[in-house]
Amino acid sequence: MKRSEVNAIIGRAAEVIAGHGFRLPPFAWWSPEEFRARRHQAGRVIEARLGWDVTDYGQGDFDRLGLFLFTLRNGRPGDLLAGGGMCYAEKLLISRAGQLSPMHRHIVKAEDIINRGGATLAVELYGSDAAGRFAEDQGGTVWCDGIARPFAPGEVIRLAPGESVTLMPGDWHAFWGEGGEVLVGEVSTVNDDLTDNVFREPLGRFAEIEEDEAPRHLLVSDYEAWLG
Repeated sequence: MKRSEVNAIIGRAAEVIAGHGFRLPPFAWWSPEEFRARRHQAGRVIEARLGWDVTDYGQGDFDRLGLFLFTLRNGRPGDLLAGGGMCYAEKLLISRAGQLSPMHRHIVKAEDIINRGGATLAVELYGSDAAGRFAEDQGGTVWCDGIARPFAPGEVIRLAPGESVTLMPGDWHAFWGEGGEVLVGEVSTVNDDLTDNVFREPLGRFAEIEEDEAPRHLLVSDYEAWLG
């Protein structure tokens, strides 16, 4: 993706988020220069990979296959292993109309996917085999706002604003906006996007950035290169 495209996506996402009455934390608005100047103060932000995230899954077609995310908070893997402490994470996502977030599952993370507003969020579901592999003939059960919801393999459930689905490790899922863009909330156990996403197809989790202009704000995938 070109940096100019990423900048435009961030600008549009900021408008959508504000339009829903949601406010991002102060570090969201730091310039790259301010982030560098405050990187020691912001060590926890960097370590937890909080902030802006734009991905085309390495396919170069964001409108067709892509997702905007902002990680608001993220716990510590050590706390999760110990069974106490900061074992949770929270994100905001924007899923555009017909924009696919491709079929994947998580190894560790359980998550609530919540339609925070906008159009309908469509979620396609499959189960896993005994080894955790994608099983095209396997259904399962999820929970929609606390109510058990059995699903057939490949079934699409649709979430209106205010509705949610709870996905456990091994629940294969893909999702997209239907009828317009959707502001999506994600509340989960500790999030590790470097190791915990298993895609059905060989895809990259993060976009490769072509620097055709200066970044408006750093992405979480920029932190290592830009901040050290």
